Amino acid sequence: MTAASTELPEWMLVPPQPVPDPDTRGFWEATADGRLALCRCTDCGAWMHPPLERCRFCAAPTRFEPVVGTGRVHSFIVLHRESVPGQGPGPHVIAAIDLDGVEGARITGRVVEIEPGLVHVGTSVRARIVPVPGGPFHQPEFVAES
Repeated sequence: MTAASTELPEWMLVPPQPVPDPDTRGFWEATADGRLALCRCTDCGAWMHPPLERCRFCAAPTRFEPVVGTGRVHSFIVLHRESVPGQGPGPHVIAAIDLDGVEGARITGRVVEIEPGLVHVGTSVRARIVPVPGGPFHQPEFVAES
């Protein structure tokens, strides 16, 4: 590719792909089925994201449980330039979301279909599961609730 070329190399058109491991496999299996599920302790009920094999509070085993997928923006950033291959030009809103019914754990993701200047702490959102371009995986993204 020459300096004058406007074509991007293929690796810049596809975002990084998830690499499931024993701790995260349940999350990726749920999103493949179009659901959102997070890790929860089988004993004390604590939610954990990122997931862990054992509870960080009581060391009991954990499992994945479905969550409703609605919540509120806890904090966010606006990326004005493309910073992750395959995500297209900015701006992009990346937010930490407090999910309803999931006390003590937050999930991060893109907030889409809303002007970045209209996103604020407390914006109500809901998750939808979308394909990760370039691979077999699915991930949550968030849209503003009206």
